[in-house]
Amino acid sequence: MSWIDPDFPRQATPSDRVGRVLGLNPGMMTGPGTNTYLVGRRDPILIDTGAGVPEYMDVLASYLRERGWRQPSRVILTHRHVDHLGGVPHLRERFPGLSVSKLIFKDAGLPEGTTNLQDGQVIEGDGVRLRAIHTPGHASDHLCYFLEEERALFTGDLILSGSTSVIPDQDGDLGDYMDSLRRVQALGAERIYSAHGPVIDNAAAKIQEYIDHRLERERQILAALGNGARTIPDMVKAIYTEIPAKLHTAAGMSVHSHLKKLAKEGRVAEEKISGAPSRWSLIS
Repeated sequence: MSWIDPDFPRQATPSDRVGRVLGLNPGMMTGPGTNTYLVGRRDPILIDTGAGVPEYMDVLASYLRERGWRQPSRVILTHRHVDHLGGVPHLRERFPGLSVSKLIFKDAGLPEGTTNLQDGQVIEGDGVRLRAIHTPGHASDHLCYFLEEERALFTGDLILSGSTSVIPDQDGDLGDYMDSLRRVQALGAERIYSAHGPVIDNAAAKIQEYIDHRLERERQILAALGNGARTIPDMVKAIYTEIPAKLHTAAGMSVHSHLKKLAKEGRVAEEKISGAPSRWSLIS
């Protein structure tokens, strides 16, 4: 199955407490699109809103009718990226007065009236309890939501189905990301509802896979430096030998996130050069 799966269902009901409506925004960064989740037996809580694609509202309305629901009771967001909160204006136009909440952290330009969610806060729904877990790394404001009744975790962009999460240069931090993976690992979740791609039924294995992947990438970067690679483009060519050149920019972002972490740990040094890529070296 390809990451951008044109046959990925627009609607699904993966459990009797959870429904999924696709955000209709497929792409290299989003796969088949952003998943939005309706959680609860009646008056469901909506997790994330998609990117604001107008047709999403029709797909959502169709699913609500199918389930016998009038509207979401409230919206809770995983983080500030537009493919997760871009649909808020359309939802509020359709459902006036709809409450929207997220962790408000280093934010600007949020939808008017967005209220704050705190780490550890419990959100009660009909037959469900969701606990907010602060999981920075992909974004400083990122929250996962732990569904206690299913021991399931809504991971947003912390963990994806079919790809790895990007650590953006501006607001991402790989050290925080690794800490977040270990934090959710300790929850003992059994199932993962990711923001992109299908349900993951072996949560423990997937979380460990993510941790192992990042540790292996770190070893590869240190080896590339030891073999004489000095710039990020050189490291990408040495490490990502099987991916097409069009993906090298994204790969370079991943390498940079590792180098910044290693620099904080005092294991590598950066030499900045005007008009040219930085040169990196091992600290013995």
